[in-house]
Amino acid sequence: MATILLLPSPLLPTSAYAGLARALEQTGVRVGIAPVEAGPGLDPHALVREWAGLVEPGTTMLAHSNAGYLAPAVRAAAPTAGRERVGIAFMHAALPPEAGPAPLAPARFREHLAGLADADGLLPPWTRWWPREVVDQVVPADRFPEIDEECPRLPLSYFDTEMAPPSGWTAWPQAYLAFGSTYADELAAARSRGWPRRTMTGGHLHFLVDPGAVALEVVTLREQLPG
Repeated sequence: MATILLLPSPLLPTSAYAGLARALEQTGVRVGIAPVEAGPGLDPHALVREWAGLVEPGTTMLAHSNAGYLAPAVRAAAPTAGRERVGIAFMHAALPPEAGPAPLAPARFREHLAGLADADGLLPPWTRWWPREVVDQVVPADRFPEIDEECPRLPLSYFDTEMAPPSGWTAWPQAYLAFGSTYADELAAARSRGWPRRTMTGGHLHFLVDPGAVALEVVTLREQLPG
C-alpha cells in the first residue's frame, strides 16, 4: 500500500489533520501524521531530523502551510536507500527559495508577527493572529474551540530561523495543491517547474471543511508524481 506522511504546520495542533488522515485512509493509502512537540523551545532543525526518520521508500510527504519550508530538507535528511522514490505534495504551503538560506516567514509577515509577541518573545496561538471574523472564514465554527485551545504558542525566534534548501530540490518529484489564491506565487512557481498541480475553492484549512474532497485531490496528485 502507498504511504502518505502528513507534515503538519507547526502553528497548528496535529489533531487538526486527523479528519484528512482518515479520509486519505479511506482511499486505500496508509497515512501517518508527523508529530510536533511545539512550544517555546521548538527547533525547526531538530524537527527536520525527527521527521526525516519517519520517511520510507515510496513515501509521499504532504506538507501544509509553514511545513512547506521544511519539506525539502526533510527529504534530503531521510535515509539514503530509496530516497529517490520519495515525493513531496505541497498543500496550500509555503515554498523555500530555489537556492540559498531564508527565514521561515516573509519579511512583511515577520513584521506583523513581531507586533503580536509578548515580552518573552512568545506569540499567541495562531487562531489569535487575526480578528475572529477573519479566522471564522477558514476555521469551521464547530472546530474553533478545539483548535483554539490546542494551538501551540511559538516563539517569534522560530520564524527567524534560516533554512537552506538542498541543492537541486526543485527537480524532485513534487506537486502542489492550492486552496484559492492565497499562495498564488507558489502555485505559479509549481507551474513554471512543470509540477502536477490542482486548485480547489476554499480557505487555508479547507481540509477541515471537506476532507474527503481534499483527500481525493491529494491522491490524484500523488499518482501524477514523476517516477
